[in-house]
Amino acid sequence: MIISHLKFESNHKGITATILVAVMFLLFITACEKKKKDVVRVAFDPEKSYTMKALDVSTLISDSGITRYRLNTKKWLVFGKSAESHWYFPNGVYVEKFDTLFRTEASIKADTAYFYDKKGLWKLIGNVEVSSLSGEHFETSLLFWDQRSQKVYSDKFMRIQQAERVITGIGFESDQSMTQYKIFNPQGIFPVSESRQDTIKQDSTK
Repeated sequence: MIISHLKFESNHKGITATILVAVMFLLFITACEKKKKDVVRVAFDPEKSYTMKALDVSTLISDSGITRYRLNTKKWLVFGKSAESHWYFPNGVYVEKFDTLFRTEASIKADTAYFYDKKGLWKLIGNVEVSSLSGEHFETSLLFWDQRSQKVYSDKFMRIQQAERVITGIGFESDQSMTQYKIFNPQGIFPVSESRQDTIKQDSTK
């Protein structure tokens, strides 16, 4: 009777252990299935997802082995997989262009900028200011700089400050050194000493 009783207890413990293992297995399977349900798949959108991000950038850029530009920016995003690959500077950009003697031929700054690397085209937006080697200062709300054609142009209001006068007008085109330029629709010529009343109109055009 004692032996029989011991066998019964042993079998009872074995059954209990088996049931416990089975319950734990079911709980594990349930947890795994729950985790699978909780996984959210996010599709990669090349138009909205950048492939590179850099902060507080100050760098020199070379062209054909020669240092041509200096670029400063708070944030630099590269959209290398978008339909039209480009760089994006949402917090402003400052660019200096050097001549062959490494002198600053022109400098440009803007609130926002895009650079379409395959086209070699800059699009500068908001409080755009350009200074040339000759000392002239240009201000507008939107400016394009085509590095391939070596042209700078805009169809917006432009203010040009020279040594003794200020020229304003709509529509502008220049070489990239900002020394040979024309305004398509001149609006006025004013002495520098005259109070400024031709405030730049800011456009939100992208």
